[in-house]
Amino acid sequence: MSLADALVELQELTERLRRDCPWDREQTARTIVPHTVEEAYEVADAAHAGDDAKLLDEIGDLLFQSYFLAMLLEERGAGSLEAAARGVQAKLVSRHPHVFGDAEARTAGRVRERWEQIKREDEGREGIFHDVPEALPALLYARKVQMRARSVGFEYPDLAGAVSDFEDELRELRDELPATEPAQEIEPDERVAAELGDVLFAAVNVARRLNVDPEIELRAAAKRFRARVEGAAALAQADGKDWTTLPLDEQDAYYDTAKGSE
Repeated sequence: MSLADALVELQELTERLRRDCPWDREQTARTIVPHTVEEAYEVADAAHAGDDAKLLDEIGDLLFQSYFLAMLLEERGAGSLEAAARGVQAKLVSRHPHVFGDAEARTAGRVRERWEQIKREDEGREGIFHDVPEALPALLYARKVQMRARSVGFEYPDLAGAVSDFEDELRELRDELPATEPAQEIEPDERVAAELGDVLFAAVNVARRLNVDPEIELRAAAKRFRARVEGAAALAQADGKDWTTLPLDEQDAYYDTAKGSE
Protein backbone atom coordinates (compact mmCIF):
# COMPACT_ATOMS: atom_id res chain seq x y z
CA MET A 1 0.00 0.00 0.00
CA SER A 2 1.33 3.45 -0.90
CA LEU A 3 1.39 6.42 1.43
CA ALA A 4 -1.32 8.10 -0.62
CA ASP A 5 -3.57 5.03 -0.37
CA ALA A 6 -3.11 4.82 3.39
CA LEU A 7 -3.93 8.49 3.89
CA VAL A 8 -7.04 8.30 1.70
CA GLU A 9 -8.25 5.23 3.57
CA LEU A 10 -7.79 7.03 6.89
CA GLN A 11 -9.83 9.93 5.54
CA GLU A 12 -12.60 7.53 4.50
CA LEU A 13 -12.51 5.85 7.91
CA THR A 14 -12.75 9.22 9.65
CA GLU A 15 -15.76 10.18 7.56
CA ARG A 16 -17.49 6.88 8.30
CA LEU A 17 -16.96 7.24 12.03
CA ARG A 18 -18.42 10.73 11.89
CA ARG A 19 -21.42 9.38 10.02
CA ASP A 20 -22.07 6.06 11.77
CA CYS A 21 -20.71 6.34 15.34
CA PRO A 22 -23.02 8.07 17.88
CA TRP A 23 -20.05 9.36 19.88
CA ASP A 24 -18.16 10.74 16.89
CA ARG A 25 -21.29 12.43 15.55
CA GLU A 26 -21.60 14.52 18.73
CA GLN A 27 -18.05 15.82 18.80
CA THR A 28 -17.01 19.42 18.18
CA ALA A 29 -13.58 21.01 17.95
CA ARG A 30 -13.80 21.99 21.62
CA THR A 31 -14.57 18.46 22.77
CA ILE A 32 -11.93 16.90 20.54
CA VAL A 33 -9.03 19.24 21.34
CA PRO A 34 -8.46 17.89 24.88
CA HIS A 35 -7.93 14.46 23.30
CA THR A 36 -5.59 16.03 20.74
CA VAL A 37 -3.49 17.61 23.51
CA GLU A 38 -3.39 14.28 25.35
CA GLU A 39 -2.23 12.48 22.21
CA ALA A 40 0.48 15.08 21.65
CA TYR A 41 1.82 14.48 25.15
CA GLU A 42 1.76 10.74 24.55
CA VAL A 43 3.82 11.27 21.38
CA ALA A 44 6.30 13.31 23.40
CA ASP A 45 6.43 10.68 26.13
CA ALA A 46 7.12 7.88 23.66
CA ALA A 47 9.83 9.89 21.91
CA HIS A 48 11.45 10.79 25.22
CA ALA A 49 11.40 7.13 26.29
CA GLY A 50 12.99 6.04 23.01
CA ASP A 51 10.15 3.57 22.43
CA ASP A 52 9.88 3.45 18.64
CA ALA A 53 6.92 1.06 18.56
CA LYS A 54 4.99 3.25 20.99
CA LEU A 55 5.99 6.38 19.09
CA LEU A 56 4.68 4.90 15.84
CA ASP A 57 1.37 4.05 17.50
CA GLU A 58 1.00 7.47 19.11
CA ILE A 59 1.83 9.28 15.87
CA GLY A 60 -1.07 7.40 14.31
CA ASP A 61 -3.41 8.55 17.08
CA LEU A 62 -2.28 12.15 16.65
CA LEU A 63 -2.67 11.88 12.88
CA PHE A 64 -6.26 10.77 13.34
CA GLN A 65 -6.90 13.79 15.56
CA SER A 66 -5.69 16.05 12.76
CA TYR A 67 -7.95 14.30 10.26
CA PHE A 68 -10.96 14.65 12.54
CA LEU A 69 -10.41 18.34 13.28
CA ALA A 70 -9.90 19.06 9.57
CA MET A 71 -13.14 17.24 8.80
CA LEU A 72 -15.01 19.46 11.28
CA LEU A 73 -13.65 22.51 9.46
CA GLU A 74 -14.80 21.07 6.16
CA GLU A 75 -18.31 20.54 7.53
CA ARG A 76 -18.46 24.25 8.30
CA GLY A 77 -17.02 25.21 4.95
CA ALA A 78 -14.03 26.71 6.75
CA GLY A 79 -11.26 24.51 5.37
CA SER A 80 -10.22 20.94 4.73
CA LEU A 81 -7.36 18.53 5.24
CA GLU A 82 -6.16 19.38 1.73
CA ALA A 83 -6.19 23.08 2.56
CA ALA A 84 -4.29 22.42 5.79
CA ALA A 85 -1.67 20.34 3.96
CA ARG A 86 -1.20 22.90 1.20
CA GLY A 87 -1.10 25.70 3.72
CA VAL A 88 1.64 24.14 5.84
CA GLN A 89 3.61 23.24 2.72
CA ALA A 90 3.55 26.84 1.52
CA LYS A 91 4.47 28.02 5.02
CA LEU A 92 7.44 25.68 5.28
CA VAL A 93 8.73 26.71 1.85
CA SER A 94 8.47 30.41 2.67
CA ARG A 95 10.17 29.98 6.05
CA HIS A 96 13.11 28.01 4.60
CA PRO A 97 14.55 30.46 2.05
CA HIS A 98 17.97 28.92 2.69
CA VAL A 99 16.59 25.66 1.22
CA PHE A 100 14.14 26.87 -1.43
CA GLY A 101 15.71 30.26 -2.22
CA ASP A 102 18.99 32.15 -2.26
CA ALA A 103 19.25 33.02 1.43
CA GLU A 104 22.09 31.62 3.52
CA ALA A 105 21.78 30.03 6.96
CA ARG A 106 24.75 27.88 7.88
CA THR A 107 23.78 27.14 11.48
CA ALA A 108 20.66 25.93 13.28
CA GLY A 109 20.68 29.16 15.29
CA ARG A 110 20.59 31.27 12.16
CA VAL A 111 17.75 29.15 10.77
CA ARG A 112 15.77 29.79 13.94
CA GLU A 113 16.39 33.54 13.75
CA ARG A 114 15.22 33.68 10.15
CA TRP A 115 12.19 31.54 10.99
CA GLU A 116 11.09 33.97 13.71
CA GLN A 117 11.72 36.98 11.49
CA ILE A 118 9.72 35.57 8.58
CA LYS A 119 6.98 34.41 10.96
CA ARG A 120 6.61 37.92 12.37
CA GLU A 121 6.37 39.35 8.86
CA ASP A 122 3.92 36.69 7.61
CA GLU A 123 1.61 36.96 10.59
CA GLY A 124 1.76 40.74 10.81
CA ARG A 125 2.25 40.50 14.54
CA GLU A 126 1.18 43.48 16.58
CA GLY A 127 3.39 43.52 19.64
CA ILE A 128 6.11 41.17 20.78
CA PHE A 129 3.82 38.56 22.34
CA HIS A 130 1.09 38.49 19.73
CA ASP A 131 -0.76 35.19 19.47
CA VAL A 132 0.94 33.31 22.32
CA PRO A 133 -1.68 30.62 23.17
CA GLU A 134 -3.12 31.19 26.63
CA ALA A 135 -4.12 27.52 26.88
CA LEU A 136 -0.53 26.26 26.93
CA PRO A 137 0.62 24.53 30.13
CA ALA A 138 2.40 27.05 32.36
CA LEU A 139 5.93 25.78 31.70
CA LEU A 140 5.44 25.80 27.93
CA TYR A 141 3.72 29.20 28.10
CA ALA A 142 6.74 30.59 29.97
CA ARG A 143 9.13 29.15 27.39
CA LYS A 144 7.05 30.55 24.52
CA VAL A 145 7.05 34.02 26.09
CA GLN A 146 10.82 33.84 26.56
CA MET A 147 11.31 32.76 22.95
CA ARG A 148 9.25 35.71 21.73
CA ALA A 149 11.38 38.05 23.83
CA ARG A 150 14.51 36.43 22.42
CA SER A 151 13.27 37.04 18.87
CA VAL A 152 13.67 40.80 19.46
CA GLY A 153 17.04 40.41 21.18
CA PHE A 154 15.84 40.68 24.79
CA GLU A 155 17.59 37.88 26.66
CA TYR A 156 20.81 37.12 28.50
CA PRO A 157 23.81 36.88 26.17
CA ASP A 158 24.80 33.44 27.46
CA LEU A 159 23.84 30.52 29.69
CA ALA A 160 25.85 31.95 32.58
CA GLY A 161 23.57 34.99 32.66
CA ALA A 162 20.45 32.81 32.82
CA VAL A 163 21.94 30.68 35.61
CA SER A 164 22.95 33.80 37.55
CA ASP A 165 19.42 35.15 37.24
CA PHE A 166 18.05 31.84 38.55
CA GLU A 167 20.37 32.05 41.56
CA ASP A 168 19.33 35.67 42.18
CA GLU A 169 15.65 34.73 42.09
CA LEU A 170 16.30 31.86 44.48
CA ARG A 171 17.99 34.25 46.92
CA GLU A 172 15.05 36.64 46.68
CA LEU A 173 12.70 33.77 47.48
CA ARG A 174 14.77 32.83 50.53
CA ASP A 175 14.61 36.44 51.73
CA GLU A 176 10.79 36.31 51.67
CA LEU A 177 10.35 32.93 53.37
CA PRO A 178 8.50 33.05 56.71
CA ALA A 179 10.21 31.96 59.93
CA THR A 180 7.81 29.04 60.25
CA GLU A 181 6.06 26.93 57.64
CA PRO A 182 2.48 28.15 57.08
CA ALA A 183 -0.50 25.96 57.91
CA GLN A 184 -1.92 23.92 55.08
CA GLU A 185 -5.06 24.85 53.15
CA ILE A 186 -4.63 28.61 53.56
CA GLU A 187 -3.82 31.19 50.91
CA PRO A 188 -0.08 31.67 50.36
CA ASP A 189 1.72 34.88 51.16
CA GLU A 190 1.52 36.98 48.00
CA ARG A 191 5.18 38.01 48.02
CA VAL A 192 6.38 34.44 48.60
CA ALA A 193 4.13 33.17 45.82
CA ALA A 194 5.39 35.85 43.42
CA GLU A 195 9.02 35.11 44.22
CA LEU A 196 8.45 31.39 43.75
CA GLY A 197 6.85 32.14 40.39
CA ASP A 198 9.96 34.10 39.42
CA VAL A 199 12.15 31.14 40.42
CA LEU A 200 10.11 28.81 38.22
CA PHE A 201 10.23 31.27 35.32
CA ALA A 202 14.01 31.60 35.68
CA ALA A 203 14.34 27.79 35.81
CA VAL A 204 12.44 27.55 32.53
CA ASN A 205 14.86 30.08 31.06
CA VAL A 206 17.83 27.94 32.07
CA ALA A 207 16.13 24.85 30.64
CA ARG A 208 15.50 26.65 27.36
CA ARG A 209 19.14 27.69 27.09
CA LEU A 210 20.11 24.04 27.60
CA ASN A 211 17.66 22.85 24.90
CA VAL A 212 15.67 21.04 27.60
CA ASP A 213 11.87 20.90 27.41
CA PRO A 214 10.81 21.82 30.97
CA GLU A 215 7.39 20.20 30.63
CA ILE A 216 8.81 16.85 29.56
CA GLU A 217 11.63 16.87 32.12
CA LEU A 218 9.38 17.82 35.02
CA ARG A 219 7.05 14.99 34.09
CA ALA A 220 10.04 12.65 33.83
CA ALA A 221 11.28 13.76 37.25
CA ALA A 222 7.84 13.14 38.75
CA LYS A 223 7.78 9.66 37.18
CA ARG A 224 11.25 8.89 38.57
CA PHE A 225 10.13 10.00 42.03
CA ARG A 226 7.01 7.88 41.80
CA ALA A 227 8.98 4.82 40.69
CA ARG A 228 11.48 5.28 43.52
CA VAL A 229 8.76 5.62 46.16
CA GLU A 230 7.01 2.53 44.82
CA GLY A 231 10.35 0.72 44.80
CA ALA A 232 11.06 1.80 48.37
CA ALA A 233 7.66 0.54 49.50
CA ALA A 234 8.28 -2.78 47.75
CA LEU A 235 11.69 -3.15 49.44
CA ALA A 236 10.17 -2.43 52.83
CA GLN A 237 7.38 -4.94 52.19
CA ALA A 238 10.01 -7.57 51.33
CA ASP A 239 11.46 -6.93 54.79
CA GLY A 240 8.04 -7.36 56.36
CA LYS A 241 7.49 -3.64 56.95
CA ASP A 242 4.87 -1.11 55.90
CA TRP A 243 6.86 1.74 54.34
CA THR A 244 4.02 4.21 54.85
CA THR A 245 4.21 3.87 58.65
CA LEU A 246 8.01 3.98 59.00
CA PRO A 247 9.86 6.98 60.44
CA LEU A 248 11.20 9.39 57.85
CA ASP A 249 14.82 8.29 58.24
CA GLU A 250 13.89 4.66 57.50
CA GLN A 251 11.69 5.68 54.59
CA ASP A 252 14.59 7.71 53.24
CA ALA A 253 16.98 4.78 53.56
CA TYR A 254 14.68 2.56 51.49
CA TYR A 255 14.21 5.41 49.01
CA ASP A 256 17.98 5.77 48.58
CA THR A 257 18.28 2.02 48.02
CA ALA A 258 15.55 2.10 45.36
CA LYS A 259 17.20 5.09 43.72
CA GLY A 260 20.58 3.38 43.72
CA SER A 261 19.18 0.29 42.03
CA GLU A 262 18.04 2.22 38.92
